[in-house]
Amino acid sequence: MKRKLALAFGLIAFLVTGGAVMEVAKAQAAGSAQAPGGAAGPKKAEEQYKNIQVLKGIPADQLIPSMQFVTASLGVECEFCHVQGAFEKDDKKPKQTARKMMEMMFAINKDNFEGHREVTCYSCHRGSPNPVGTPVVMAEEPKLGAGEARPEEKKSDGTNGKEANGPSADQFFDKYLQAVGGSAAIDKVTSRVMTGTITFGDRNVPIDIYSKEPDKRISFTHTPDGDSVTAFNGHEGWLGFPGRPPREMHGPDIDAAAMDADLHFAAHLKGMFSEAQVQGTEKIGEHDAYLVVGKREGKPPLKLYFDAQSGLLVRLVRYGETPLGQMPTQIDYADYRDAGGVKIPFRWTLARPSGRFTIQVSEVKENVPVDDGKFVKPAAPPDEKKGAAH
Repeated sequence: MKRKLALAFGLIAFLVTGGAVMEVAKAQAAGSAQAPGGAAGPKKAEEQYKNIQVLKGIPADQLIPSMQFVTASLGVECEFCHVQGAFEKDDKKPKQTARKMMEMMFAINKDNFEGHREVTCYSCHRGSPNPVGTPVVMAEEPKLGAGEARPEEKKSDGTNGKEANGPSADQFFDKYLQAVGGSAAIDKVTSRVMTGTITFGDRNVPIDIYSKEPDKRISFTHTPDGDSVTAFNGHEGWLGFPGRPPREMHGPDIDAAAMDADLHFAAHLKGMFSEAQVQGTEKIGEHDAYLVVGKREGKPPLKLYFDAQSGLLVRLVRYGETPLGQMPTQIDYADYRDAGGVKIPFRWTLARPSGRFTIQVSEVKENVPVDDGKFVKPAAPPDEKKGAAH
């Protein structure tokens, strides 16, 4: 029971960055494979993991996110395809089938969409290991009139990020900046210390979060077995779990951690995008919110939802790229309060296909001394083994 509790809290910490802690934890238990000869530079999947057949050539740090995409698409766990404790074995038929399905998906996109990833595992499976091939009967009467578009289907006219006869994306960014206090107030924030609780399922434990300019952030989730840590020092990120060596962040996790660590996010928002478009309104809770989709060079887009009345950011959806498809992370912000002249959310809920948690802040201290030593990455044990058999 104690081990399960620690694993649950470990999942909370890893979800903060969008990682797949369940897969990592099980992979660690299964064993590891080192790159041959200790070769330097980024490893490929087949150099770090055993018995890679279809996903050869992808970066090794993309294999776990790819496996997480499969589990989310089919609504299954690792053991559906893999042998517990021996992930490299091919004993289970679903693993062999999964390889064929991946090859089929790659072929469909190559032959029909010029190699662009339009079809993914989720296109057919939709959270079930057995795709539904028969249309589902209507369960209730439709609520919209014929030809009436749903809010999420409203489109922008593509003119300077402006919805037809509506405000532009830049106007929403400006309104949000003013709603939280304005540039002058935000620029004065050099550090922030937050204390609160984090809730995952029926678990509820304390959490402390330290942020410091420029772009440093570390959180300590206080579990019964010790602290789970999620950290970013402005350049690299890592995660720590009780009784385990620190694990490095990679790819989309780094992008997400840098975003979370930005104390001046509202002031930097307008400059983040190469293009931003307003795409109608949606209901977030009891309020209408405008959806702005921002495109970034070389990175997945961001979806931002601004409260129609207050202008505050109430939801952000970001995506992590994997070789099989994009993994979404949704963050809902609520309970905005003043903290040193700047409005910040005292509650936020992070949800992904693999789970969700809520952080409720009880106390905030602005511009207090925070030792740089908090953000120093701990050294890994010299005999640490990386990777795992899949």
